[in-house]
Amino acid sequence: MVGTVMETVKSWTDAELMALPNDGYKRELLQGEIIMSPAGSEHGRISFLVAAAIDRHASRLGLGLVVDSSTGFRLTPDDLLSPDVGFISKARLSGMKRLPRGFFPGAPDLAVEVLSPSDTPGRTHDKLTAYFAHGVHLVWVINPAERNALVYRTPEADRLLRVTDSLDGEDVLPGFTLPLAELFAELSFE
Repeated sequence: MVGTVMETVKSWTDAELMALPNDGYKRELLQGEIIMSPAGSEHGRISFLVAAAIDRHASRLGLGLVVDSSTGFRLTPDDLLSPDVGFISKARLSGMKRLPRGFFPGAPDLAVEVLSPSDTPGRTHDKLTAYFAHGVHLVWVINPAERNALVYRTPEADRLLRVTDSLDGEDVLPGFTLPLAELFAELSFE
């Protein structure tokens, strides 16, 4: 008789996740498994530019709040994701006087993922599936290596944007646009 070995996945509490070492790795929980992804300097710069642009727009219009990749969104007991940039709408924040000190309950309205060399298509798709299952309305996956971005309204890509195109906030961030060329511009410090 042939048996099967069942691997058990550890259930992580918020306290256990927050107690993990601060060693420069971003940690997320996907289907009960800890995933770590180091991000490079290009990744950090692109994430910052997107967050700053969204923050300027959202603050000026009172649309909601922008958070960075250190913010964990608790989707389920087995899924805690930290997009590189997250936008939470005013409607989701209604009634809150402060943000939770721990992880945010639920998903952001907009999640931005900037691909790192360690990201795999399978893991990225699993993240997208989890985001949309828990209330994300829009995801941008920015690919610095290819100088493009994919726009998602479901776990399947809606459209491909090239360097000559712009990110559009659609109904999630009305009036927001950001040319991809600004994210991929060459540096000049002469």
